[in-house]
Amino acid sequence: MIRLHRFLEEKKLNTSDSHDRLSAESASSTDSNSISLSARGGDSLASLKEGNRRFVHDEARHPNLDATLRSELAEQGQNPIATVLACSDSRVPVELVFDQGIGDLFVIRVAGNVVGTHGTGSVDFAVENLACPLIVVLGHRRCGAVTAAVKQQPSIPSVQRLLEQIEPAVREARRQAGDVDLETLVEIAVRENVWQSISNLVHCSDICRDRLRAGALAVIGAVYDIETGAVDWLGRHPGEAALLE
Repeated sequence: MIRLHRFLEEKKLNTSDSHDRLSAESASSTDSNSISLSARGGDSLASLKEGNRRFVHDEARHPNLDATLRSELAEQGQNPIATVLACSDSRVPVELVFDQGIGDLFVIRVAGNVVGTHGTGSVDFAVENLACPLIVVLGHRRCGAVTAAVKQQPSIPSVQRLLEQIEPAVREARRQAGDVDLETLVEIAVRENVWQSISNLVHCSDICRDRLRAGALAVIGAVYDIETGAVDWLGRHPGEAALLE
């Protein structure tokens, strides 16, 4: 039997290189006359990481919630620092997890953080119309949708169609893990489902592909721990180069 923490540590090693590349790229802009999208993406990622650190340590500032800001945003429009595609689970309150406020994040939520037509359209809007430089696909531990897909639980037709979008990630998790307990398989499948969602997004979105090729956009994966509150940053899709061919 493969112990969960050992398997996940091995997966971290496999994705650490892509995460390091993202950090290096976000720190590489030196043009003092203009802030490039890549620099903005780096600043956005740093803000999310720091916000999650505060959240985990009960030091949340709960910023940008005052009436003056609400009025300004209503009049001037939104300028979010990042787009987050997350699960609908009530235990994953995205703005709180990253200690962000009104207008800071463009959040798209659907059970299992799957990517469909509506989700892709929402991401495209954020990238094209709001110039979001960073997309985070956020899975979470103990995800009910992923668990249902792993267990192959029968459900009502609409939910079954949603679970079908998670099945490729479950198959990949089974292929990687072999004979493991249910909890371990679900955790592996949660991560694979993040990669699957990123793959589907890049495949379906011409706008995201073009921005990724131009270096004007970063799409990264992450997994939220609903017990500790911590976000595990997975980095870029390990097969991003192939996705962009």
